[in-house]
Amino acid sequence: MKKLIIYSLLLIITKSYSQELNLPVFTQYLADNPFVISPTFAGIGDNLKIRANGLTQWVGIKGAPDNQSIYADFRIASRSGVGLSMYNDSNGNTKQKGLKVSFAHHLILDYYSKQYLSFGISYNLNSFKIDIDNFQPTYETPIIDPRVTDDRSTSNNNFDVGVLYRNKDFYFSLNANNLLPKDIDNFTGIEPDLLLNYQIYTGIVIKSKTNKYLEFEPSVFFQYFDSDNRSSTDINLKIRKYNRKENYIWGGFNYRFLNDQFGKPLNVGPMVGVQVSNFYFAYAYQITTNDLAGYNSGTHMVTIGLNFLQGISDCPCTQTPVH
Repeated sequence: MKKLIIYSLLLIITKSYSQELNLPVFTQYLADNPFVISPTFAGIGDNLKIRANGLTQWVGIKGAPDNQSIYADFRIASRSGVGLSMYNDSNGNTKQKGLKVSFAHHLILDYYSKQYLSFGISYNLNSFKIDIDNFQPTYETPIIDPRVTDDRSTSNNNFDVGVLYRNKDFYFSLNANNLLPKDIDNFTGIEPDLLLNYQIYTGIVIKSKTNKYLEFEPSVFFQYFDSDNRSSTDINLKIRKYNRKENYIWGGFNYRFLNDQFGKPLNVGPMVGVQVSNFYFAYAYQITTNDLAGYNSGTHMVTIGLNFLQGISDCPCTQTPVH
């Protein structure tokens, strides 16, 4: 009976996230890829950046969420950037796929004090599907409802907008995702029609006073969902160590909690990564701290990346490897 309760809790939690047709945000953005969060980061660097992520959540629980995604962004002209992201997300018998195309423009507010302002917009195409081929009779439901035929699916076209302010090594981004309501004609009475959610991502890079190749980056990521007023916050800390060739290794820690339960984190976990020449690799592990902890071995995420065309823009508003 206890396992049944736990699995029911799992389905309720994942259902609330899956049916929103959102690009799932775990800790992908911490793998030196803030473009995951906001279109304003498209082309923020002076190169072509590609990141591929594979994430398996709650390993050990059958049908738990599994996600694959790829992100690419690069600078065009001198002060603009474009980006593309795609994802595939499965959660039991629910499947999601999404595509996002982004554009950003970066302005110089003050050349000497290094203040920059960026604006971004994304077009999103997401699809949600219930795979009924795997439906099986249970003790409580010995016969599958004959009215349930064909895979139930729906899609959504939407837009994100964002703004990013940078002042030297400080950054603050505000994003509004899914500005348009969702069409729920294919479902009745169980889904919110509002997909709108807000995200704030802010942090600062602090250079070591004793070692010019060492830097610290504390950051905060806040999410608020307009449909049911729930919100969560990530508190992060990363430490990078560069060498003379601008390669680096980094380690960090993530602490995610619901904002009405600060002392009861949803997930906590370490992260590590390395960049050597054009190649990037990162690994993140999250421990689930609620009642599901006894039934899984945590969440694992791997990021593999490539950087090309360094120096594609000479605009001072680019984010260079060593700030």
